[in-house]
Order: sequence, then C-alpha cells, then structure tokens
Amino acid sequence: MFLVINKKIFKLIILFCMIVCFSGISYFATQKVSAVPSKEFCVVIDAGHGGIDGGSVGKLGVFERDLNLKVAKKLEGFLTALNIKVVQTRQTQQGLYSVFASGFKKKDMKERQKIIQNSNADLVVSIHMNFFSDSKSCGAQAFYKQNSPQSKMLASFMQELFIKNLYNARKAPLSGDFYILNCTEKPGVLIECGYLSNEEEEKLLISDEYEQKVAYQIFCGIVKFLGINNSANN
Repeated sequence: MFLVINKKIFKLIILFCMIVCFSGISYFATQKVSAVPSKEFCVVIDAGHGGIDGGSVGKLGVFERDLNLKVAKKLEGFLTALNIKVVQTRQTQQGLYSVFASGFKKKDMKERQKIIQNSNADLVVSIHMNFFSDSKSCGAQAFYKQNSPQSKMLASFMQELFIKNLYNARKAPLSGDFYILNCTEKPGVLIECGYLSNEEEEKLLISDEYEQKVAYQIFCGIVKFLGINNSANN
C-alpha cells in the first residue's frame, strides 16, 4: 500500500513539474512576443551621398558613400526583424539622379525629400561618416534637428549607447541645420558613425563586425525612443 501511494505521489509530482515547466515556457514565449511593437512603426533610413557624390574619402581609399549604405542595410535588418517597416532613400551605390544631370546634388536631395514625405514615417535616420583636418578627431556622434525636442531625445538615447559601446564616441549629441532632417516635421537624427580621417577608426568602420555594432546601437536607440519593450535594447 505504501509503494502504491508513493507511486501516485510520484506521478503527481511529475505532473506538477510538467505544468510548471510548460507554464514557464508559455510565459517566456509571451514575453518574447511582447517585444513586437503593438502598433506599426515606420523608419526612413537615409544612406548619405551616392553615385558620383562619394562623400568623404578615408586614408585607405574607402568612400563614405559605400560605408553609409552598408550600415544602413545592417540597421534595416535589425528593424525589420522587429517588424518595423523600413523605407530606404537609396538601395544601391547610385545617387538619386541621372548621371548626366546638372545640379545633381540638389536633385538628389529633392528626391530624398519626396521619399521621406511620402513614407509617413515615425522618424528619420540619416547615416554618414565624418572627416576632419585633425586626424586625431574620432568617435560616433548623433546630430538632431534644431528646435525639435523629440529629435534631441532620440539623439540623446543614441549618444548614450555610442558612449557606452563604441570606440571613443563623442561626449554629447549636437543640434544641426540639415536639409534632410528639415524636410519633414517628424523627429530626425543624422548619425556620423566615425571619422574616416582617423586611420585607426577608419579600419574599424570598414569591418563588417564594427558596422554591425554601430547599426545595433542606432537600432537600440530607435527602439527605446519608440517605447518598444525589446529585451535586446541596451
């Protein structure tokens, strides 16, 4: 009789453990799902320069145009994995103008403006690489639209992450008068991912691993700004 009771108790214990176990799995699955935005968000990613407008050129001969697009695509990957809609102003190395067009830069910027204004996006992130005559200058920095508290908040979130996780990041975000940010009322930031004029930082910026790291910090800043409860957010 004692053995029978023990077997019954043992079965009950096993059943109880299974219930707890599956309840735990269900709980963590729910937590994971809760990281998905409760509403549909849209972000415009603007990879600066393109085509014959190569932007800054590093000491190793790398063009800003190419690095901007690589970081932009990595950022898109992070955002779309979280079901955030992404609109890229350019998808290739080319600019948004005819090769034979006069005043190509103005036409390029006007096309970017159209894309941003037609996107109905929640925010805009423009990706760039910095350059300065002093080769010692280095570090990622977020610039925000003037007179825009929301843009300043977004830039501050990103700069905190840059300081914490990237190579010699600048101390604070700064405001700036940028056409690409002024063409919409939505919050916007322009990210200088680092200095191509600094040879040590240029070597980092041309590596896929570091580009991924930069894109991830930008992504986490966006997620925090949008109020998404994402466990990956730093």
